[in-house]
Amino acid sequence: MCTNSHIVHLPSSERTNREEVEVEQNTWAGAAPRKPSPYLSNRGNVIRDFTGILREAFLLYHKDKHDEKDNPNGMINLGTSENKLCTDLLSERLSQADMFHIEPHLLQYADWKGRNFLREEVARFLNDYCKAPRPLKADNVVTLNGCTSVFCCLSAVLCDPEDAVLVPTPFYGMIKKHFILYNNVKLVYAHLTSEVSAADENPFHLSAEKLEKALQKATQEGARVKAIILINPHNPLGDVYTSTEMMQFLEFAKRHELHAIVDEIYMLSVFDECTTFQSVLSFKKLPDPQRTHVMWGISKDFVASGMRVSCLYTENQDVISAIGELASFHGVPGPTQYQVAQLLRDRDWIDQVYLKAHRNRLREAHLYVVNELTNLQVPFLHRPAGFFVWVDFRKFLKEETFEEEINLWRHFLHEKILICCGKAFDCCEPGWFRIVFSDKLPRLQLGLQRLQKALQQLEENRQYIDP
Repeated sequence: MCTNSHIVHLPSSERTNREEVEVEQNTWAGAAPRKPSPYLSNRGNVIRDFTGILREAFLLYHKDKHDEKDNPNGMINLGTSENKLCTDLLSERLSQADMFHIEPHLLQYADWKGRNFLREEVARFLNDYCKAPRPLKADNVVTLNGCTSVFCCLSAVLCDPEDAVLVPTPFYGMIKKHFILYNNVKLVYAHLTSEVSAADENPFHLSAEKLEKALQKATQEGARVKAIILINPHNPLGDVYTSTEMMQFLEFAKRHELHAIVDEIYMLSVFDECTTFQSVLSFKKLPDPQRTHVMWGISKDFVASGMRVSCLYTENQDVISAIGELASFHGVPGPTQYQVAQLLRDRDWIDQVYLKAHRNRLREAHLYVVNELTNLQVPFLHRPAGFFVWVDFRKFLKEETFEEEINLWRHFLHEKILICCGKAFDCCEPGWFRIVFSDKLPRLQLGLQRLQKALQQLEENRQYIDP
């Protein structure tokens, strides 16, 4: 059954000045700033103290993780974007006999960009599932241990220290860590808001015009912008950009000679039957193929975040060669490469067993969570992809500040429910949160019960304001 692109048009809100709400990296959860260590370099101290709210929340969760038998009162994690709905299917497939073939060469050094058999299989897989107009080439593929490594390597080979990368916000917050810590590359933002208008009817809508304005502002402020990051399907919004929109974004990048880093990690996680995802690898002609670099991995679409396998596809052989020199720091073990190649070539299992269940289970879990949010009268964006819902808790803030957003986040933690607040995604409006729904129904039910209890407590204590 088809669904609308969104359920609610959200009210306009005033933008909060970022300078007034910036929170120190090492005080997200109330920790005192640490003194510089005499044993570390200045850079080492910066790296040690770079603890954002996503990392802070993850550590809190692991100290008190919910377990139905051993720790039923532990914390429910609806904050980490990890798919737990199809682990049974993948576990069964990885346990089959063809996955345990070990040859001596798999235990030895090889091309760090990836073994030929895996790069060839990735090229064939992307060719088919991205519907490329011409065969994709294994020579244009690099495989690394996770998309984190792809971001880190791209930051090093495309940018010099103090250069900048443009990214629309809100965005997957760990990208900041990948660029800043690895190569001291700055991020500059194109802030998207919930405000709607006749010309821009969707909340948090991205357009080429908004990118132009953000780039102009950053350039005027002295930033040397070298690239743009485009996430499609989007995290945390769940948007799926059309081919027309993506072409406009790529044409914008070409006009300004920017590298376009296109993250398509959720490309097979579009669960709305009326929505079609179109990869930029399906375009007959890219505006600037030498500056267009596409990322994908098995972490999300194949519930395999722990296997740490991702890929980069680019026609730019200079980028391939440069990343190849860094790839020894980010290589994938030979036996794991073999397993992933076996997985990707098993198209019958992927098409007839896995993807059908994957999308059906995502659809059902999403429906359950949005129905519960509707019953709680909490606004949210209704989107067709990903593992999460972008939720508006602004009416539960005493005032619309990021300090109050953090207080609300802590209140949820106190009730043993972990969700991620908008500040972790550099959202410019306080009060937005991401709720991950890609979990088993009993945990979703318990998590939503705890969320309801937390919100009822706020209402009873009159700790909220009307939007």
